[in-house]
Amino acid sequence: MTYCCALRLKDGLVFISDSRTNAGVDHISVFRKLYTFGVEGERLITIQTSGNLATTQAVIGHLKNHLTLNQEPHLYSVKTMFEVAELVGCLLKKVIQDVTDDKDEQHNYYCNLLVGGQIKGEPMQLYHIYPQGNFICATRDTPFFQIGESKYGKPILDRALRYDMSLEDALRCGLISFDSTLRSNVSVGMPLDCMVYHKDSLHIPLGKRICEEDPYFEYISKQWSDTLRRGLQELPVPTEDYLT
Repeated sequence: MTYCCALRLKDGLVFISDSRTNAGVDHISVFRKLYTFGVEGERLITIQTSGNLATTQAVIGHLKNHLTLNQEPHLYSVKTMFEVAELVGCLLKKVIQDVTDDKDEQHNYYCNLLVGGQIKGEPMQLYHIYPQGNFICATRDTPFFQIGESKYGKPILDRALRYDMSLEDALRCGLISFDSTLRSNVSVGMPLDCMVYHKDSLHIPLGKRICEEDPYFEYISKQWSDTLRRGLQELPVPTEDYLT
């Protein structure tokens, strides 16, 4: 399985993905699930993938081929992020339909995608694209999307993440969301890929791969665990009627 989350905030975008893919307990592999496209100073487009690996790789392959062959529309020819989402959604739907016409079988090839970025002269956008090719857009009230094994990492985002939060705080919040997921779900695993984009910079970030024993990730993981234990001990003792 996998876990990816993307945050669309006042000052920019944050993307974090794990890299574990498994087809049973004895077949575990590492595949990158965060892809970056862009033209420096003109556009940045990031895609995160979850679900059937063959489907997601086919979609990414088609997007790259369209760029190589200059086959329009492609990621560098469309004018808005909405058009990017339409392009990716249509490709995803086509890839699934090309595998089988049997609608009862198509769910075996399903995947979900997160597509975010910015094109010069346009606002930042973040979309969740469904297997059927349709999509929804992140808003000020709903500034993050998750795909894959999201349930363990969702509580911290629901409680702490805010649209006007700084990118530094948002990245910490996202990393703790992943730490909680890694603790509770063996189908999500290291290394993690993360990337932070600053609004209107139109700069293509290098991103960072967080591997086992990364000093910063280990430190905040331990500190978060200690903070939870301390906070639990500081809560009021249950009253007698709770204990009888």
